[in-house]
Amino acid sequence: MAVMDAILTLNNHPTAENIADHIKIQHPNIAVGTVYKALETFVENGLVKKVTTERDIMRYDAITENHHHLYFSDSDKIEDYYNEELNSIIEEYFAKKNIPNFNIEEIRLQIVGRKAK
Repeated sequence: MAVMDAILTLNNHPTAENIADHIKIQHPNIAVGTVYKALETFVENGLVKKVTTERDIMRYDAITENHHHLYFSDSDKIEDYYNEELNSIIEEYFAKKNIPNFNIEEIRLQIVGRKAK
């Protein structure tokens, strides 16, 4: 429960290490391995999704509904991005363009950029 609470409290697509550091404030004896095991269990059961950054850093997202991400390459920050029009365009495109021998389960975009000045 502490792992899930940390993901929800941090609300910033935290890494396993971010989560462990947050938990250690209240539970100083928790092992990082325990955090990783809990995260993998959450992922396997659809409670949390993995998000990989452009720097190949694994982050975790407790929002499991369909959404995309804005990845800020200058700060390694990730923000959720919701856009129904974009979802419709993507769904219509792939409905028309069948990919042979492939069934799409989910489409997630990671839009990479920098903070506007």
